Amino acid sequence: MTPPHSAARPSQAAPGLRDFYEDPAVPVASGTERSLRQARILARALGPVRQGGPPPATVLDVGCGDGSAAGTAARVLSGHRVVGVDWSQDALRRAASRIPFVVRGELTDGGLPFATASADAVLFSEVIEHLVDPDAALDELRRVLRPGGHLLLSTPNLAAWYNRGLLLAGVQPVFSEVSLRRIHGRPGSQVVGHLRLYTARALRELVAASGFEVVALAGAPFHGVPRPLRPLDRAACRWPSVASILLLHARRTAGAAP
Repeated sequence: MTPPHSAARPSQAAPGLRDFYEDPAVPVASGTERSLRQARILARALGPVRQGGPPPATVLDVGCGDGSAAGTAARVLSGHRVVGVDWSQDALRRAASRIPFVVRGELTDGGLPFATASADAVLFSEVIEHLVDPDAALDELRRVLRPGGHLLLSTPNLAAWYNRGLLLAGVQPVFSEVSLRRIHGRPGSQVVGHLRLYTARALRELVAASGFEVVALAGAPFHGVPRPLRPLDRAACRWPSVASILLLHARRTAGAAP
């Protein structure tokens, strides 16, 4: 029970990690329901494109994977420009069939091929849990966002309702991995390369410390939950601290980077 992911990889990733993420067998799509919830939050924040109003927003889907989430966002964000960004060439080839604009980029040391303060919003969906250096990644996202620009970040919740029970039983939590080769000690059978996991509190603190103002934190369901438990998983979204997936909306502060 691990969520598929998408990610723009840091340039210093070890060769083994690079090979892992270029493997076509490694999933690069996130859940449709999560993507839709995230896109709707951003649509409300940006507002519709109107004649005579502000110009369309530039939205970067950083870690776009196969472009399925960006395609969902583009439909919800009608009139705005959505650009898919990923490190993986294989992912970009697939994304190009779903969205008109894709570009290769990395998340460290100015690795995103965009000018400073050139983007109005960034979608960062199920990426941060794959990164060796999430602080550098958030610094780079902050660089490309204009002051007041929106960050929509999603990531699995270490403290999801079922993980709390699993830990009490001495079972490795869902979403966590101890090996890139196979699953050990937890439910599920698919390795997707999670390196870091977050609770709601930890995610809020990390994003705020990186020069963002947290606007809201919501929950989303996980499509890998067994069907009989899905109503319970959706109900848990009312309380983000126990939801399967964390959806965080933040805005770039106007001051200098911390």
